[in-house]
Amino acid sequence: MPGTVLLLAASPAGKGCLVDAASVLPVLAAVPPAVLSGTDTANVVELADPLEPQAVLTRLRAAAGAPGPLTVFLTGQLQLDRRQRLPHLALARTTPATVRYTGLPWHWIREELRLRAVGSTTLFLDLHADAETWEWLRGAPLDCGRNNAVYGRIAPPPSRRAVAVPTYMKAVATILRSGRRPAPAELHQLALGRVGVEGHADLVLAVPGVGGPVPGGFAPRPPYRPERPRPQTPPEGAPPDGLDIADRQQSRQADSSKADNSGADPHSLISAAVQSGRHPDADALAAHQEQLAVRAHGPGSEAAFHWAEVRADLAMLAGDPVRSCRTWLGVAAARLAAGQAPDASAVEAAVDRAHHQWGQVRDAAAARELGASLAELRSRVPGRKQGALDHVQRQLRQLQTQG
Repeated sequence: MPGTVLLLAASPAGKGCLVDAASVLPVLAAVPPAVLSGTDTANVVELADPLEPQAVLTRLRAAAGAPGPLTVFLTGQLQLDRRQRLPHLALARTTPATVRYTGLPWHWIREELRLRAVGSTTLFLDLHADAETWEWLRGAPLDCGRNNAVYGRIAPPPSRRAVAVPTYMKAVATILRSGRRPAPAELHQLALGRVGVEGHADLVLAVPGVGGPVPGGFAPRPPYRPERPRPQTPPEGAPPDGLDIADRQQSRQADSSKADNSGADPHSLISAAVQSGRHPDADALAAHQEQLAVRAHGPGSEAAFHWAEVRADLAMLAGDPVRSCRTWLGVAAARLAAGQAPDASAVEAAVDRAHHQWGQVRDAAAARELGASLAELRSRVPGRKQGALDHVQRQLRQLQTQG
């Protein structure tokens, strides 16, 4: 089966640039696609200094949806947004003040990859962090998804006024240009050897995937967090649909319900059902996990919310925007009833997802019904983007004219 390769190099223009990310692309592009992928044939998608996070999301989603192995070579810099202090991949227009709106939220990458089969995805990362993000990373490992193999490094900020070179990724590309494709772990070690003492302070990433050991290095393996629904491209005028990472304590609580009595990971079972087109079976599995979470932790627990959100996502994947929107509205209302703040990331995410799915509803009667509930929620949870409530009200007025 053909493989897919995504080459992504991104860094801000101007004085905020920490690394010349795009300089590695000519070297990677010189490697035959089959060698990049480790398959007989492969399709390669290249993104050089992209401007818009939604454009990156679209390409990432297409790559994640392709059958066969996926290999991502990602070079760039990490920055935290000032409001929620979440890591973002800085894009060409990103500045410290606009990270939240112009950068690619790192958890979008994780979410787009989460439904891929275990062992089918490998990421090679060469990242540089600014001072604030570097300090954050010491206590918060970069979560790339529990099913994905991740190799690479995160380098500390370069000296003042210096622009770093992505030496790790250039070493990877140089090794691959020989025409030999070592196993990912071996390729990683060979690249680290070429970086040498220059990378002595780097945070080394070496996660073989689920169940694999973590070699020595500064970075521990990222802890498992329950998968969250996939972000979607919003309709014009609607808010961005990326999701924010839930509180770590809540994530650990949700994790406690991840396995049923058989010991199998329900997320893997659900993913397999979705990929084979068995959408009712996937929803039944998620509904069962939701019931277990409610009994074990209560209806207002993060575990119960997690499985309700998974069901909303599954409805979207099954092509049922009405059910997906209604479920997201219920999740948002339940989170607010549980005492979560209107600007909490999980609340905003639920309303944003409901808003997006509402925009996909084609039945006028269902759209009017759901729109009224959405407008009420939007008055309490305006979200990141100005004009979201106005968008709902404007669409509702148009629906009223349809009879």
